[in-house]
Amino acid sequence: MPPVINPNNELNFSGGPGALPSSVLQQVQEAIVSVPEVGLSILGISHRSDWFAAVVQELETNIRTLLGLGDDYHVLLLQGGATQQFSMVPMTLLHGRNQPAEYLHTGYWSGKVLGEARREGPIRTLWSGEAEGYRRLPTDEELDFSADAPYLHYVSNETVEGIQFHRVLGHDHVPRVCDMSSDFLSKPCEADRFSLIYAHAQKNIGPAGVTVVLIRDELLQNVPEDLPGFLDYRSHIKAHSNFNTPPVFAIYVVLLVTRWLLNEIGGLERMDEINRQKAQLLYGFLDRSDGFYRGRAATADRSLMNVAFNLATPELEQRFFAEALAAGIFGLSGHRAIGGVRASLYNGLTLRAVEQLVGFMADFQQRHQA
Repeated sequence: MPPVINPNNELNFSGGPGALPSSVLQQVQEAIVSVPEVGLSILGISHRSDWFAAVVQELETNIRTLLGLGDDYHVLLLQGGATQQFSMVPMTLLHGRNQPAEYLHTGYWSGKVLGEARREGPIRTLWSGEAEGYRRLPTDEELDFSADAPYLHYVSNETVEGIQFHRVLGHDHVPRVCDMSSDFLSKPCEADRFSLIYAHAQKNIGPAGVTVVLIRDELLQNVPEDLPGFLDYRSHIKAHSNFNTPPVFAIYVVLLVTRWLLNEIGGLERMDEINRQKAQLLYGFLDRSDGFYRGRAATADRSLMNVAFNLATPELEQRFFAEALAAGIFGLSGHRAIGGVRASLYNGLTLRAVEQLVGFMADFQQRHQA
């Protein structure tokens, strides 16, 4: 009897963990009982097995293929989430430096990074959107990049506020470091223009427990020698992401998602087309709602991944959540930092799911317009 996929999984608009493709979920269900190539449950396969080494190798290759990266980039599968990278990056690149690294403060998550970076060395907050409530991103004219900063750090997509950079920032000769946790592998991204990219998996590419780090080899030439082993990228490179017991299950799911992107979707250009269709459908409905639904982000900076909006009153928003849940639509509550409503449109969420959401929203507006 084939595994049964809960249809409610297709209506998960949560900001994370996000929805996974149905075909991936089916393979995961099968693997929990028995991985076809091994005959054992994925939960009981050794991280030292030849099978898992092949999983890591294929996953590295798939990510390079999807992003068009060469062998001068290391692909690491680490633990600790993006939060650990908030510290590992400055420990590696900033410790002992006198010239400040440059950071952009564009929302909730980029704000979390600043305090960790200051522990390791000087930083310069190049721009902050705090005074405007993080409703927009800076224009090129507002950014005065240093030509000799140790690196530039920014978050490509702010999941809380629903704003996203649609361009690459900075000077090509200054290392770019980017937290792409919530839009990684959702679209092409000129990855070879970045020196270090990190992305925890629980948005577009898998469950929590694994963080993908892409790091250009030349960035590791002058790394401090006294870093703790677990916090040294070189340790993980040498061990092929097996420095300590890795999250085998989570890494396997990410492998399945990359296979899905390559073989079922057809690559990141096609994934981007699908994601744009989803976002245009929902934003178009917001814009035509005569103010009943009020988009939060500046139009030019709207995120394709996280659509943040409000209704007229908190009471009406609570009724909206209750009725959405009763209709089998999950995960619409906004982040605790700002409240409101947030619909996340990650890779695994289908266009049909967005159509169902828009249908519910139209019906809700009709019944509560007064």
